[in-house]
Amino acid sequence: MTTTSFVRQAADSSPALHYYVIYDSAGVPEGLLAEEFLLAADYSSAGLVSGGWSRSEGRWRDASATSRRLRLDAALRKRVTPVGRTTAAALYRDLCGADLPDEPALRACFGTPPAQPPSALRLSGSEPRPGFRETRVYRILFADELSPDGLAALSEAWQMPVTGDLAEPEVRILGAVRRQVSGDAFRWDLRRVAAGAAWGLDVTCDLLGDRDEAVGVLLRGLTTQMRQQGMIPVTVDRFR
Repeated sequence: MTTTSFVRQAADSSPALHYYVIYDSAGVPEGLLAEEFLLAADYSSAGLVSGGWSRSEGRWRDASATSRRLRLDAALRKRVTPVGRTTAAALYRDLCGADLPDEPALRACFGTPPAQPPSALRLSGSEPRPGFRETRVYRILFADELSPDGLAALSEAWQMPVTGDLAEPEVRILGAVRRQVSGDAFRWDLRRVAAGAAWGLDVTCDLLGDRDEAVGVLLRGLTTQMRQQGMIPVTVDRFR
């Protein structure tokens, strides 16, 4: 970690919060979860805050415990679906007849941000790749299982050749993507991690100029695309 303060998600046209529909055991929507990852200045995760609404309580409240459980409890994840704000707003109106509060109002019910974590452990050298000012390596970690349809959708969206068999548990890397943006070079590998218990995007960013906004936009965009395939983001760690 290279900063002593939290920053919000990189600004773009998308909402900053992540939304989830929570279903009961019969498959009927029973509530909503709205989450936000707090980020360090280098766009790695510095914390997770959230709020939740349920039909039974009829109000928004701090949902930090639910967010933590979601990352650990596979049974709960089977009752949760990632959605966009538009879908969340439509469901909220159906359930309670009101407009979904705007994001500043939702943040007001979030719990206290976690204490600043210690500086991240760098697992590789800090020298940039030749020809670049800085090289960074991140891992975006996700819980839940990637489906064949999800893999196909990601392959199409990223123009990523699938290089491994999803049905073969020993295969770790399923594909790799390379992009260049205004002289900066980016690569991400889609891989199984934690002995197949989770999924990760290992993202290498070779930066040419002094600005790094493209890193935040990329990490957020990749997270959104994985969420669209039902994956639950856990953290964004920086290793270099």
